[in-house]
Parts: sequence; structure tokens; C-alpha cells
Amino acid sequence: MSRKEYIPIPPPAPIPEAEPLDAEALKRSYENGEVDIICVMGPTASGKTKFAVQLPKKLNELCQRDGGPLKSAEILSGDSRQVYVGMDLGTGKDLEDYQDIPYHLIDIAPAGARYNICQYQQDFSAAYSDCLQRGVIPILCGGSGLYVEAVTKPEYKMEENQGLNLLLPQKPFYLATVIDRETRRRRIDRRLQERLDAGMVDEVRGLLAAGVSAESLIFYGLEYKFLTQYIIGEISYEYMVERLNIAIHQFAKRQMTWLRGMERDGVAIHWVKPE
Repeated sequence: MSRKEYIPIPPPAPIPEAEPLDAEALKRSYENGEVDIICVMGPTASGKTKFAVQLPKKLNELCQRDGGPLKSAEILSGDSRQVYVGMDLGTGKDLEDYQDIPYHLIDIAPAGARYNICQYQQDFSAAYSDCLQRGVIPILCGGSGLYVEAVTKPEYKMEENQGLNLLLPQKPFYLATVIDRETRRRRIDRRLQERLDAGMVDEVRGLLAAGVSAESLIFYGLEYKFLTQYIIGEISYEYMVERLNIAIHQFAKRQMTWLRGMERDGVAIHWVKPE
């Protein structure tokens, strides 16, 4: 019997090096037309939403100080599940983090619907156009890499939307929040428990009671898949928590893989440390 060749497991890819962000220089780039949207991305639990909220606060201070046509900055969500009304804890909307910063593209579709990327391009175009007309700097905050790329890369314009006069940015500036793996793991574990304690199971029960089908919720994946399977009796609570926790960690890894893939395709991503 021949011996199997030993193939060592490669070490994890190095964490990207974070760089400081000069908000004033970024504002000038937007004013000069070098940038037409700021995109904030990052894996789940990396602090991207809080970072995305802090950024418009800084830009708003600069706009008020400098005067001129730019009035403020607002957030456009790039999350494929936060579009659904009533799906709050499971999608991590964390709307309290936005404080007084206006946001768009959240709670725009009924739970149970099959919202898709074609609709998102249309809805994004309307929100983006509105921001430009009002002198607002648009900040796209995304957890869904495909949604972000669908509105920041011209080649992603869906065939169904080819006949529509959609306004999409052409000069995106990509930021991504980065933290070390161990911190991210701890945050994912803690955040899942916090959301379970806050009533995430009851949220899903309420959606089922309101007529959203179990099939639809399972289709949405992650929290809604495993919580629904638990509620309808397919799996135990302990198994649900275990498998959901693993799935979220795997999802975070896939998000990082997507971001590094964008870099390999030539996209410049500026990695930043969340505050």
C-alpha cells in the first residue's frame, strides 16, 4: 500500500494592514469629482456599521465648517436582508447606531418577499440620485458584496435593467473595516448571544405568526434558517445555536474572501480600523 502524500495546510492569509483615514482629503476628492460614492465594507462583526456612522458625522462637521454646495452625508444600505420590514435582530440592523444620520434602503420590502438584485439596482439609483440632488455625500454601507458591486461596477448592470436610465456611481472609493481574527470570533460569539437574549427567537415566531412562510424564512439563510428550523421542531435549541454560530463564522470568512478577491481583480480597498 502506497503512503499518502502529506500536503500541509497553508497558514491563514495575513490580515490586511490598516491605514489612517483622512476625512478632509476624502471630502476634497468627492468635491473634485475624483470620487462619487464612499463604500464602507467589512466582514460581519468587524464594526463597519458604527464606522459608517462615524464617517458622515466627520464629513458633516467639515461640510458645516466649509460651507459650499455639500450639505451633509447620508448612508445607503448595501445589505441584501436589511431591506425586509420586521427582520431586525436577525439581520443586525442596529438602527440605534445611526442616531441622527439619515439612512436609505432599509425596511423597503415586506418580509416573505423575494427581493432581488435587479430591484436593488433600481431602488439604489433612486436613493443615490436623491442624495446627489440635495448635495448629500452618499456613503454605501454593505454587508453583501454582490449588492455593493452591483451598483459600483458598470458591468454588473442586470440585463433586466438595461433599458432603464439608472444612475449608478462610476468612481467609488472603497473602505473596509479590519480587526484581528480572534477579536472577530469573540464578537460574533457575543453578538449572537446578545441577539438571542434580546428576543431573536420571538422575532422569528412573530414573522411566522404574521403569515411569512417557514420556507421563505429558511430561504433567507443564516439566523432565519436555523431559528425557523428550531421553531418548527426540526432541530433542538442547543443544536441551533451551535450550527448558527458556526455558519456565521463561515460567513465572515467568505466576506473576507470576497474582499480579497476584489483586490485581486484590481480594486483598491483602503483598510481601516474601526473606532
